[in-house]
Amino acid sequence: MLDTASWAGRLGGDMFLARTYHRSYAHFPGAADTAGLFSWDDLNRIIATQRLEPPRLRLSIDGEMVPLHRYAIPTTNRRAVTWSRIQPSDFHAQLKDGASLVLDAVEKIHPSVGMAAEELERFLGTPVQANAYASWTEQEGFGRHWDDHDVIVVQLHGSKRWRLWGMTREAPTFRDVEPPEEPVGDPVADLVLSPGDVLYLPRGWWHAVTADQGTESLHLTFGTVPHTGADLMLWVVDQLRASLALRKDIPRFGSPVEQSDFIDAVRHEVADMMADPRLVERWAESIDTTDLGHAIPSLPYVDGLPAQQDITVKLTAPRGRLTMDREQGTVTFAAAGTAWDFAESAAPALGALLTNQPTTLGAMADSAGLKVEDVAELVSVLIDGHAAAVVGTVL
Repeated sequence: MLDTASWAGRLGGDMFLARTYHRSYAHFPGAADTAGLFSWDDLNRIIATQRLEPPRLRLSIDGEMVPLHRYAIPTTNRRAVTWSRIQPSDFHAQLKDGASLVLDAVEKIHPSVGMAAEELERFLGTPVQANAYASWTEQEGFGRHWDDHDVIVVQLHGSKRWRLWGMTREAPTFRDVEPPEEPVGDPVADLVLSPGDVLYLPRGWWHAVTADQGTESLHLTFGTVPHTGADLMLWVVDQLRASLALRKDIPRFGSPVEQSDFIDAVRHEVADMMADPRLVERWAESIDTTDLGHAIPSLPYVDGLPAQQDITVKLTAPRGRLTMDREQGTVTFAAAGTAWDFAESAAPALGALLTNQPTTLGAMADSAGLKVEDVAELVSVLIDGHAAAVVGTVL
């Protein structure tokens, strides 16, 4: 299966972040070993067993969604719950005639894709959603278009052609004040992705995608949430809510002098904060440690974890951070909106969680030279704080 711990190496690590990320497309031929990541069998099982309504599961052709009634029928059980049941023959016919299949948020229902998305989230410091796309013909499912988020494409099966144009409006956003204009001229790149190929495409880049290579195609697209200057300003305002200048009522009915003084006071507070050379670093730490992550239950352990070394746990807030205070002899672990102080001796155990890979209580105890019962208590605290979860029970 895909080595979820190697996104940095797969994309080029710090060089990718410094020279490519948000700037230009990049093609990485054969960069991913996709065995066991996501297959046709996985897709068939999900469609057959999950109640997925559009737009979560949809068919699209030429940028238009295929009406649901053309490939599914409403089904109602004895408790009057209604959902759409896929009719395989009609479903196949739509795909054979040129429709493309889209399944959104695969990371929520497929563990391997979920692990890959979480590791990419940790590398890039932003939420990630993984969608699956399948096509059978040269008919374009979506036409030439652009996305309001960066995407990282992993080709799983077959081949798919990607024609790329640059941005026609720099850094376009969702709910923008004006749409980008259609590009003119030939594409800047004309690529065919084969199994294992990876493609990075910044937001705003126009692209047209088609399975015109004589084979069906299956790929995953990992979409990343952009963080813009507008987001930074919203965060700055939240930080300044303690300031009296920002808490005061706007002097709407005051004199021009009162209104001017009010604006000057607000401007002064904002300017002082914006002058902080660590502002972006502070913002990044804040959004990482307050992000709620992907909390899941830890059944059957509703009353804390027993001291059993084979219980497997993992971090559910992949952007958590660990800082050490050697003078105090403590470490602070911050994730999912909470910060916990532990003895310095807990640092190796917490570091094992921060690899974002499942680990056992026994392995955590061995790494830190602690007793299993102490590690079980530590992890129980994190579970209560929605930062960790059991992923392998021992009964």
